[in-house]
Amino acid sequence: MASNTFSSLHSFLFFFFFFFLFLSKSLADIAPSTPITPTTACNSTPDPRFCKSVLPTTGSSNLYDYGRFSVRRSLSVARRFTALVDGYLKHSSSLTQTAIRALEDCKLLSELNTDFLSSAASTINSTNTLQTMQTDDVQTLLSAILTNQQTCLDGLQATSSAWSIKNSLYTPLSNGTRLFSVSLALFTHAWAPKQKKVKRPHSHTGRNLSPLQIDRLSLAKFKTGRKLLQSSTPNSVVVRDIVVVAQDGSGNYTNIQDAVAAAPNNTKNNDGYFLIYVEAGVYEEYVSIAKNKMNIMMLGDGINQTVITGNRSVVDGWTTFNSATFAVVGQRFVAVNITFRNTAGPAKHQAVAVRNGADLSAFYSCSFEGYQDTLYTHSLRQFYRNCDIYGTVDFIFGNAAVVFQNCNLYARLPMQGQTNVFTAQGRTDPNQNTGTSIHNCRVSAAADLAAATNGSTKTYLGRPWKEYSRTVYMQSFIDGVVDPSGWLPWSGDFALATLYYAEYNNTGPGSGTDMRVNWTGYHVINAIDASNFTVSNFLLGDSWLAPTGVPFGSSLL
Repeated sequence: MASNTFSSLHSFLFFFFFFFLFLSKSLADIAPSTPITPTTACNSTPDPRFCKSVLPTTGSSNLYDYGRFSVRRSLSVARRFTALVDGYLKHSSSLTQTAIRALEDCKLLSELNTDFLSSAASTINSTNTLQTMQTDDVQTLLSAILTNQQTCLDGLQATSSAWSIKNSLYTPLSNGTRLFSVSLALFTHAWAPKQKKVKRPHSHTGRNLSPLQIDRLSLAKFKTGRKLLQSSTPNSVVVRDIVVVAQDGSGNYTNIQDAVAAAPNNTKNNDGYFLIYVEAGVYEEYVSIAKNKMNIMMLGDGINQTVITGNRSVVDGWTTFNSATFAVVGQRFVAVNITFRNTAGPAKHQAVAVRNGADLSAFYSCSFEGYQDTLYTHSLRQFYRNCDIYGTVDFIFGNAAVVFQNCNLYARLPMQGQTNVFTAQGRTDPNQNTGTSIHNCRVSAAADLAAATNGSTKTYLGRPWKEYSRTVYMQSFIDGVVDPSGWLPWSGDFALATLYYAEYNNTGPGSGTDMRVNWTGYHVINAIDASNFTVSNFLLGDSWLAPTGVPFGSSLL
């Protein structure tokens, strides 16, 4: 009897082992075109139970079909949420201005989600095969809708009034986020490659384009109102039209927002840039470049020569999202030779100089000046080259896929008792293709912090704003202002096992890793891993940065 019992147990364990292997194989190795049950498909998502409540309960389909179904359902949910927020805004007479601003943020973000999901659905509806850039496009859009959801939620939670609205929006907002996460997971497993084709590190900088070339002879003709199409010489920038902003009235406009309003709507990539040349001066205005204002290039006369400045802050009743002096959503935006400021000061807490949610955008030779939350790299794909960024608390934050290259990051003197943190990256989902890559930059103290004699200010490379926060410093100079531990917790052990923080081949007195944090998510990486976070691999920048004329290095030094 004992022998038979042992034999039966052995057979059961044998069956269970191979059944488990089959399940594992179904999650990772089965071809996306193979019919599978909803349960098997959902096992590849962060929330299988919710996923199974979303997908059809009968029959079987393949991952492609489940992905399309989920994206279609997500689009319907995004439209309903926009209508819900619209309804509250139409009856907002009893709300505070802060609550109205939070709702307006949610409306803008939900409208963007509808656009992004429509675009994603259009791309995947007719094919199981996507080009590399198409795959990255869709994954980027699906990543951004989760960021938009989180931003809406953060704004509502920070609003001290209108509890009934917050409570009534929380459930549809939360369920929408869970559904969008399912869509991203199913798309990633079906269409995105299991591992990107990584270019191996080279001993040179890769593809370095010459600095942005704008024909100065053409600049001299600006005031005549002539249109210009630059020649198709290598590295030239194609410009469809040019307007001048000059405070003395000698240009086409005296303020920047009027020039933005004059730009044509929904231009195509190959139409060329609408170039706004902003002459030297201090422009006290709030500039917003909407989603339909695409392919705008803004050229100033240099850092501290052309200055755009404002002072909105959370303390004064703005959400972090709409506290920005300069906000851009229209894709393929390029800014060159401009200083962006928020002068609210450290006592006003969150006060954004630039909020960037423009896909395939680039800033070159620009300066960003503020204290807490200076540069909001909100979402989508971004690149910064030869820029200066000044701040105190979390002063580079957001959830874009962004590379900073050859930039200067300056920690300023904060309020007494405050801690400086260079980055607070906001990735909320393991399938988002987002993160902050700091490559060949200089990380140091600004003049006011360097001159402080008490030496009591602690300064850190970053802290995890959200659960899957991802930040990499590589081949950068890190000065002694950075605490030897390098990184700061957000709250207790939140995200310490799920974040991804990494350092590679940095130099300087603050670059030593012997005393760094021992978190599960912290890594000292090699060249192969670091290559994943280069312009070429992380942003696929070789395919879209060249037409901007902004110089860039594709790979590691």
